[in-house]
Amino acid sequence: MSEKNIQVLLARRPTGEVLESDFEIVSSEVPPIQKGQFLVRNHYLSLDPYMRGRMSDAPSYAQPVALGDVMVGGTVGEVVASEHAAFKPGDMVVGALGWQLYGVSDGTGMTKITERDIPLSAYLGVLGMPGVTAYVGLMDIGAPQAGETVVVSAASGAVGSVVGQLAKIHGCRVVGIAGGQEKCRYVTDELGMDACLDYKAGRLGEDLDRAAPQGIDIYFENVGGPTFDTVLGRMNPFGRIPVCGMISQYNALEPYGVKNFRSVLMNRLKVQGFIVSDHLARWPTALKALGQGVREGRIKYRESIAQGLENAPAAFIGLLAGKNFGKQLVKLI
Repeated sequence: MSEKNIQVLLARRPTGEVLESDFEIVSSEVPPIQKGQFLVRNHYLSLDPYMRGRMSDAPSYAQPVALGDVMVGGTVGEVVASEHAAFKPGDMVVGALGWQLYGVSDGTGMTKITERDIPLSAYLGVLGMPGVTAYVGLMDIGAPQAGETVVVSAASGAVGSVVGQLAKIHGCRVVGIAGGQEKCRYVTDELGMDACLDYKAGRLGEDLDRAAPQGIDIYFENVGGPTFDTVLGRMNPFGRIPVCGMISQYNALEPYGVKNFRSVLMNRLKVQGFIVSDHLARWPTALKALGQGVREGRIKYRESIAQGLENAPAAFIGLLAGKNFGKQLVKLI
């Protein structure tokens, strides 16, 4: 094969904000396959906030990426060569082959895409890990009931946008929080949430009081920091808070100190962090519901797509700064 395999490696562990120099882009021969393996030419790479944690060697729920190794990440692509009985050339597959053009797999953790009526990129977003994260967090931890008020941060993002739409489907009043008027208009006009508050306006507390005058029953947490604190003080008794992420804190040298944690006791709140890979048994149910919602037009999604693997570091840095609009992807072909 004449084409080279391009890879993005972790060159150093960032302190504070991620820099492009924390990555190294290398070229190598396309890896050979052995019996029981197949070669995938990746079409799209998923960029996700959790990757910031994998760049650090601090204790976490998953092993860090070793210095000099390929950055971890979800991918969708085409099988181009195979010595595996279950996968043949031409099959489209979704898995986690990392920041590279080509990857070799023995099938572990790989799923064949058999329905082709939805774009491949969606299998890294609304029909992939972010979508399932939204479903599991909202349905299993949030347990929404019709008439309740749901607030979701990062409401225009890959997870938050699905959370809000699922909550509307289940009869809730939904208030999104996003950065900027353009994102807020998308959240209300396209995704159908009842209101969207621009946290950059600097009056989130007052805006929440107006948008959720009856208080908040479920808060789907994606950002942490002052936003979490502001919502925490407005939760209703027996409210639920699925904690999915805290992107505002990932580059912080000193963590934000929560001031309103007393609300957890006074309002008997359920606050539960979760990692979607701990809930593999729920994936089939979630994907079936999400797929039906997309096909029926009840669940919409948006993507930000960077072109070329060499632009993945810059796109990732932009994701951490909130510059993406919807699911952040890198198109590789």
